Amino acid sequence: MWWNPLVSPLLHQRFPGVADSLAHVQLGTGPTPVRRLDALGLTNEVWLKDESVFGNGGWGGNKVRKLEWIIPEAHRRKQKTLFTVGGIGTHWGLAAALYGREHGIRTVLGLIDQPVDDHVRDQLRRLQASGAEIHRFRSKRRLIASVPWILARHSSWGRLPYYQPAGGSSPIGALGYVDTAFEIAAQVAAGELPEPATIVTAVGSGGTAAGLALGLRVAGLNTRVFGVVVNDSLTLDAPTIAELANQTERLLRERGAVFDPVRITPEEVTMRDDWLGETYGATTPAGVDAERLAAEAEGLTLEPVYTAKALAAIRELDSNLPGPVLYLNTHGPRSRIA
Repeated sequence: MWWNPLVSPLLHQRFPGVADSLAHVQLGTGPTPVRRLDALGLTNEVWLKDESVFGNGGWGGNKVRKLEWIIPEAHRRKQKTLFTVGGIGTHWGLAAALYGREHGIRTVLGLIDQPVDDHVRDQLRRLQASGAEIHRFRSKRRLIASVPWILARHSSWGRLPYYQPAGGSSPIGALGYVDTAFEIAAQVAAGELPEPATIVTAVGSGGTAAGLALGLRVAGLNTRVFGVVVNDSLTLDAPTIAELANQTERLLRERGAVFDPVRITPEEVTMRDDWLGETYGATTPAGVDAERLAAEAEGLTLEPVYTAKALAAIRELDSNLPGPVLYLNTHGPRSRIA
């Protein structure tokens, strides 16, 4: 067996009937730590859940949580090639390439140009060294037009590659944050943090927010998801996130999970793009300032495209956000590629 059957995620513990149909591979070590952020000068009570430390190598952060379910699903489908998309600075694409390679999955990436800074240049260099096969396009429209060619080029014996959307934000990928919601509930029960009224996360493709929205409800928490939308190339409004959460709920039921019916409505999640800036990948003064403050005041490493903008939102809204607030740092700063 290529995954470790002795490692049981909280989702399997809660729904033991799904273990055979929804296999899991351990790529990181949880629970990720929580701590109060006291040095940001805020009125609100703000806590951190640091997902950046999740991942046993390669690349950390929220993308690895999703891959723990996507990689075994690819094996269940007898797929050896994963095709996915993103910007040229994609963290998701790098994580998929590095962890997929370790588990016998070849990764093909369709990448779209985005504003280039030192962070994006470094990330593109890592992608080029990761072993993934990269197809680069100037726009989303050109990528979409080229998808049939990419699928045909990377088919084997008539079998198309296993496609995952940007960020791994599919129902199977969203299971990573259903499981994380159960982890948060366990940390609340253990007294490690108070039950949050609001959890704030950057939203680049939707899977993290959707998984949290579903998992928090199933876990019995009243926490509301507040998504800081950082991507203007995808529809990431509340109805879209709620629909992905409900697709994930249906997947769990189809694979054998037994629980009281749950339906997430758009009114239960908040998605705002006020901190996006000019376009996906563009820095903002508020984000740059939040990144600097996090490093100086809390020793916290953020990046300008996702996590700094989410912290900028927390700073700007402060006591207007129902508290306590839990800030999800989804950055994945580690890489074995120099």
